[in-house]
Amino acid sequence: MDSLIFVSKAPESNPPILCRTGTENRSARFTNRRGCGTITETPLRAAALCRGAGGVRILQKRVVVMYRVTVPEGYAPSLGLYETQKAIGLIKNVFLVKICAALHLKRVTAPLFVDPATGLNDDLNGVERPVSFDIPAAALNAQVVHSLAKWKRLALHNYGFFVGNGLVADMNAIRRDEELDNLHSIYVDQWDWEKVIDREMRTTEFLEDTVRRIVSAICGTLDELKWQFSGLSTELCRDVFFITAQALEDRYPDLTPKQRENVIAREHRTVFIEQIGGALKSGRPHDGRAPDYDDWQLNGDLLFWHEPLSTALEISSMGIRVDAESLRSQLITAGCEARAELPFHKMLLNDELPLTIGGGIGQSRLCMLLLGKVHIGEVQASLWDEETRRICAEKGVVLL
Repeated sequence: MDSLIFVSKAPESNPPILCRTGTENRSARFTNRRGCGTITETPLRAAALCRGAGGVRILQKRVVVMYRVTVPEGYAPSLGLYETQKAIGLIKNVFLVKICAALHLKRVTAPLFVDPATGLNDDLNGVERPVSFDIPAAALNAQVVHSLAKWKRLALHNYGFFVGNGLVADMNAIRRDEELDNLHSIYVDQWDWEKVIDREMRTTEFLEDTVRRIVSAICGTLDELKWQFSGLSTELCRDVFFITAQALEDRYPDLTPKQRENVIAREHRTVFIEQIGGALKSGRPHDGRAPDYDDWQLNGDLLFWHEPLSTALEISSMGIRVDAESLRSQLITAGCEARAELPFHKMLLNDELPLTIGGGIGQSRLCMLLLGKVHIGEVQASLWDEETRRICAEKGVVLL
């Protein structure tokens, strides 16, 4: 293994962090001020999870760049700054109407932060640190949400939604440990949706039908967008190619998960990779998933081929949610049995919450896709490092 040395810019009283990372996609242990965890990530991603207050990360015999940005040669945005803002507004309004109609959803107001003691925050890959703060007037601590995956299910219970109907909310989050590049920002905005189902709907067929409905809503939004902005040349494929993570690994065993996604998306244009979270035959999962919201046998990621960057662009992570049986199994597999004592998890294990399907659909990602943008900063306002700003300015990429 390579040794990762974090050179901190913090005072000497806050010593540098020493971490270790593994080779490409090999599970490794890392240690930081917040304890240990297990990751299955690239060295660069592992480094991102091992950082502290800010500084330079150095891998033995090579330097790890903190931020990565690529602007294709000859890139010129189809829309100017004002038209881009107008188009973003149109996309968000039109898509919300279409997704509500397609999935029978009603818009609700959602929280920006939750009480960590409830277990409602999304743990993502299990190692990301939430933004936390205290509320003196309420004598409480709070965490900015990573997503609303668990909150939505509880909300369906509290609001009394019945089978076949659901909710959608505008979710805004801060993911401080995100690795920044063309597609990733610390600011996350998405449509978080959740729908009540019955046990007979907990099937792959129902999951795939829901995916097709989402793709239809996306393509329909593009049709209306291009009617108003004739200069756009984006083309999407309405036909979804479905493949399990294991079948994808079997097909391309020598490629990394990201490389597999690029190859399959380039070939089929619109792809849904199923069964993400559990270990594959290689001993590694295709990607990390928290054990307490998606059923790892009934979930997946929706990808579109994004021509401006020649890459697979993930628009949605979604799935049929855990029932009591799959929750118990996945908590044991993930070594997270202690979560069973949290209020949300107790309700799940006691069958007090409805069976659901749900997911998140990235708002900025969708705007990138439909508008043919090459950097997520072109469609959302966030913070970027000096090098990213310099490169974008030189290449004519306007960051909001």
